[in-house]
Amino acid sequence: MHEETAIRRSACPYDCPDTCGLLIEVAGDKVIGVRGDSEHPVTRGFVCRKMNSYERSINHPNRILHPMKRVGQKGEGRFERIAWDEALTTIASRWKTIIAEDGAEAILPYSYSGVMSAIGRHGGIAFFNKLGGSALIRTLCSSGKGAGWASLMGSSVDLDPREMALSTFIIIWGSDVPATRIHSMPVIQAARKRGVPVVLIETYASPASALADETLLVNPGSDGALALAMMQVLVAEGLADRDFLAAHTVGWDQFEPTLADYTPEAVSELVGLPADRIRDLAIRYGKAAAPVILFGSGPSRRRNGAMNCRCVALLPAVAGAWAKPGGGTIGFGSAPSPVNGATITRPDFLERPVRSINVNCLAAVLSNPDLAPPIRSLYVYGSNPAAVVGNQRSLLEQLARDDLFTVVHERFMTDTARYADIILPATFSVEQADIHTCYGYRTLMVSRAAVPPPGECRSNWNTFRALAGVLGLDDPYFLRTEEEMVEHVLENSPALQTMLDDAGWATLREGKGVDLRVEAPPVFKTASGKIEILNPSLAEPLPRYLPVEEDKYPLRLVAAPSAYTLNSTFTEREDLVAARGPQTLRMSEKDAVARGIRDGDEIVCFNELAEVRCIARVGEVMPGTVVTVGVFSAAAAPGGLTANALVRERISDMGEATTLNDNGVEVRLAGN
Repeated sequence: MHEETAIRRSACPYDCPDTCGLLIEVAGDKVIGVRGDSEHPVTRGFVCRKMNSYERSINHPNRILHPMKRVGQKGEGRFERIAWDEALTTIASRWKTIIAEDGAEAILPYSYSGVMSAIGRHGGIAFFNKLGGSALIRTLCSSGKGAGWASLMGSSVDLDPREMALSTFIIIWGSDVPATRIHSMPVIQAARKRGVPVVLIETYASPASALADETLLVNPGSDGALALAMMQVLVAEGLADRDFLAAHTVGWDQFEPTLADYTPEAVSELVGLPADRIRDLAIRYGKAAAPVILFGSGPSRRRNGAMNCRCVALLPAVAGAWAKPGGGTIGFGSAPSPVNGATITRPDFLERPVRSINVNCLAAVLSNPDLAPPIRSLYVYGSNPAAVVGNQRSLLEQLARDDLFTVVHERFMTDTARYADIILPATFSVEQADIHTCYGYRTLMVSRAAVPPPGECRSNWNTFRALAGVLGLDDPYFLRTEEEMVEHVLENSPALQTMLDDAGWATLREGKGVDLRVEAPPVFKTASGKIEILNPSLAEPLPRYLPVEEDKYPLRLVAAPSAYTLNSTFTEREDLVAARGPQTLRMSEKDAVARGIRDGDEIVCFNELAEVRCIARVGEVMPGTVVTVGVFSAAAAPGGLTANALVRERISDMGEATTLNDNGVEVRLAGN
């Protein structure tokens, strides 16, 4: 007799702008199928290849189902099963000793975007605020882009990607749409069928090239100079919208004279495009009735990344694009902040200020002999730093230290989990209740547990509740169940009350995605109510091209996303890893020939930090640039290192962000 099945709603919890609605097919306590929810207002039943087979990850035979303690050397990945009580008692005992000897700041939480749901991602901050541990500056992805946008636009949102249906000229700028914005693809494809020109600006011919009529390859880090040159052309050709600038901006009169330094001829070599191509692009953009720029995060991951984003974000103001339906930008700040974050993170729990440590500088912090107090314990959840942050070789050496007590809350034996002293088994999104905000659209979802957690798996929230109990953190906050916490956050988010009507609330509580009511441009949420071209509060009051120090290595390394995996997530899936293929390095034919390298050769990419072995892929790449696609497992990589071993621990000009795409390297044939 067949077991009856049921369909339950959920949401994709991963680091993607779209936050898809999901339908979970359940038989008993087991997930047997996952597909897209056709009633979601954005995703409409269309989900990526990873989530189409989500049940393969949920039911994977290598999933961690019980607490474990290390029995081998750190990095070997040898553990034995223990009970939750032993795991919690061990953690509490070690932490109490550390706190007594060095204070709670010797304990560092480490998390990022492995879980994007509101409570699962941020609830741990409240726990560590109450404990008094070191604070983590979570700026691993696009905070440089956010800072550049905010410097100009404050808390304004930009366009919902669906509004591209009204655009008449589309620039995809540094965004691999098939890998990171699949629900924008049909809108772009439909626009092209209507005759709307689509231009891609990139450092290599990414999969997004298939969506464009034209691909313009540029030098990494030159985006700001290109945007300034386009603005100079708009002014010179009489295409600047002076009425819009006068009515909706502050500082145009001070800024306009600076554009004389950025003619296409002046920036051509810097950008890597002929002057006539820059001028043509600017004129086409300026003459379009409703031009839009779909902007990715890659250009922001540089020492001048925030300023580059500030310059690009200014282009629609100069063209007056914000005044036209379908005109403006997408990708800088498409989503509002409907949830009251303080209700989750509880900054009021902090009894005194604590030090802050940047997520991008973990190896440097752990190896700093002068840090007082030193980091003696690391608690990792929703992240895999051994695979995703820079200076990987040094970081692995630090994680191997016996005096660093490391706890990892995980679902699989990740690179970081291999170095843990205690591993705690984590849930999947379908096994917990949470709130799912969306950073690429204006949607919101609430999900309930579709099935109970298997084995002894616990959610982030329930794990922090248990830790609070054994450590004597007896605030009533930690007594709430997941369901109670969801309701508490919803009821205490004043902004959300204005974004939903009664019908919207009913839809939300059914587990369906809802569109939020949001004020969008030309409403600008800045102190002045206008676009603040001049921002006197900044070290750089006006946008300009911000040069960076030259690198002693000749090739610029760019890290691009993969459509088969998401950061280091889904690397447990053999089918996806096989489809993605081995660790490769893409380079131009010019650079390959100069080094005697052919497509398919085994090569070594190196700088002063490390040497990384990979396979050469010769193709359409900007000369002087090399591109690695996807995050790979260090444990499975040749030589035990990935491209992140070549990333220096530097931060961006604003936003304290990663500079993942700002590292010089050289390449040679393996064996030379």
